[in-house]
Amino acid sequence: MQHPSLSRRKVLATGLAGIGTLGLPQWSLAASQYPSKPVRVIVPFTAGGTTDVVARTVLIKMGEQMGASFIIDNKGGANGIIGTEQVARAAPDGYTLLFNSAGAQTLSPVIYKANYEALGSFEPIGMACNLGFILIARKDLPANNVQELIALAKKGGKPLTASSGSSMIVLITEQFKRVAGAPDIINVQYKGTSPQMQAVVAGEVDFSFDSFVSVEMIKSGKVKALGVVMAQRAELFPQVPTMKEQGVPDMEFTTWAGMLAPKGTPRAIVDMLAAQLEKTVQNPDVIAKLKANNFIPDSTSRELFGKQIQSETERWQRIVKEINFKLEGT
Repeated sequence: MQHPSLSRRKVLATGLAGIGTLGLPQWSLAASQYPSKPVRVIVPFTAGGTTDVVARTVLIKMGEQMGASFIIDNKGGANGIIGTEQVARAAPDGYTLLFNSAGAQTLSPVIYKANYEALGSFEPIGMACNLGFILIARKDLPANNVQELIALAKKGGKPLTASSGSSMIVLITEQFKRVAGAPDIINVQYKGTSPQMQAVVAGEVDFSFDSFVSVEMIKSGKVKALGVVMAQRAELFPQVPTMKEQGVPDMEFTTWAGMLAPKGTPRAIVDMLAAQLEKTVQNPDVIAKLKANNFIPDSTSRELFGKQIQSETERWQRIVKEINFKLEGT
């Protein structure tokens, strides 16, 4: 027979434990049990695209680390707006997340009627990688650097042509026309970054701001690289100077891939995901796989990621105003 005092102590301990659990906020309880089911991660682009490749590379390893299941749901369309809006409307419980790119997150809300705010509708979790741009030209173009390209554009006669395969590259090209003082350059739009690059290879256009889709074409001499559109030279092409080094200001652009959650997702869940994402991006296998696809691994913290989203949005607002950019039909 159990001693009465032992029985009483056991009851008290059980009761105190229950009181402690009841005293915890609901979000804290949810975080302590998270994730208790598969997590849906919306990629607002088609399978096989840049953002999708990064998401799959990162989430496979992240799932292994957490013992969790991340299910990628590709919701492409409208320059990433359709899938991004779905996450903005989703329940903020950590079971619907977003793996997005800079264009859909920070540019689309500026130039399109998107039903979300770049930062106001989301909780930043963290960045996975950066991807820069490089200015390429057809191999027989009589210009071997950016200043020679600008001089050619200002020479008169037949206007130079540039190909653009995304909204971001359209605006980067228009920004170049403004800062270079070459408004006569014709900005020709293509359906995607691969056709945009192939147009330069085929000689259909004179040059393009390419998201490193052209790496093999540059290496084989089918196009030539005139300048890197980033703050620093590219690891792949250290001999190619940046736009700034060649005297062209305000032409530093990168795109990124990163993870976000709907606004109001419990802080404990966001912090947990942020820590796991940072750990994943620092994993040697993940770094190798990202670099193999010409991505620059970047484990920027959630706080800095949020500041970057805000600053990029403000920059796009400024650039759109400076170049007087308007969508057709508006």
